[in-house]
Amino acid sequence: MHDVILHHYPTSPFAEKARLMLGFKQLSWRSVQIPPVMPKPDLTALTGGYRRTPVLQIGADVYCDTALMARRLEAEKATPALFPEGLEFVAATLAQWADSVLFLHAVSLVFQPESMALRFAQVPKEFVEVFSKDRAALFSSGSVSRVPLEQAKNHWPVLMARLQQQLSRSGGEFLLGDAPCIADLSVAHCLWFLKATPVTAPLVEDYPEVAAWLGKVLGVGHGAWSELSAEDALKVAREVEPAALPDEAFSDPNGFQVGQRVSIAAVDYGTDPVEGELVFAGVEELILRREDERAGVVHVHFPRIGYRIEAR
Repeated sequence: MHDVILHHYPTSPFAEKARLMLGFKQLSWRSVQIPPVMPKPDLTALTGGYRRTPVLQIGADVYCDTALMARRLEAEKATPALFPEGLEFVAATLAQWADSVLFLHAVSLVFQPESMALRFAQVPKEFVEVFSKDRAALFSSGSVSRVPLEQAKNHWPVLMARLQQQLSRSGGEFLLGDAPCIADLSVAHCLWFLKATPVTAPLVEDYPEVAAWLGKVLGVGHGAWSELSAEDALKVAREVEPAALPDEAFSDPNGFQVGQRVSIAAVDYGTDPVEGELVFAGVEELILRREDERAGVVHVHFPRIGYRIEAR
């Protein structure tokens, strides 16, 4: 079995979600640090242009989007379950809400001027300018835009009240019962993001039940990990073959055929397309085969939900 490799940087909220998933599964993994802003030449050699953080690599298979990473890690190790039996739909749907609605509210609140001044107090002014331009570009195309700060502040008590209600009625210590699942980890990374500065931390700490629950979720930790260089990660991909394709028959609803050259891109933000040969179209997953002089032949995996596929 190949090492599980996570390409990430410490302050990324979705990277924290991935790290928590690895900790929840009690997996050992290798950590590749990537830049928080473009360009990311070592990462895009693997992905073909996908720039969002994090990216999961197992051998010559590259997984984009934490929603799909969760399913891959579930296949890697079935227990404890990210998708509890009988609650798979509820867990996935709540996770999707957290990764979109809740996350976009958290971004607006974190990026308010007072919060950003504290987050970047020790950072060179030049990097702050680069970071601001990079994030503006990230949201410059796609189906979503940032939630206005006034709207985020107005909505926040509602969102927290609903979380508190769910926790009080779940029958256990977590959102869907006695054990954490993908729903807990998806909500938690948004609140972890807010906890980073004194300006936004009260948005969590003012809700004691939510704050106590968050402490329990973050307590799952990040598992056992060790550093790996970006060059060594590329070498891993280059020296092995992609894994066998899933054994699943599926007819694509838009008529795309295996072997067709296509591009796949996120529809919400960070919409940089990845081109390649479509080698698999399943119910949850799309896989492109692509070749790079540094990474060799790789299979790049995308979820269906939240992504578009177009003929090239």
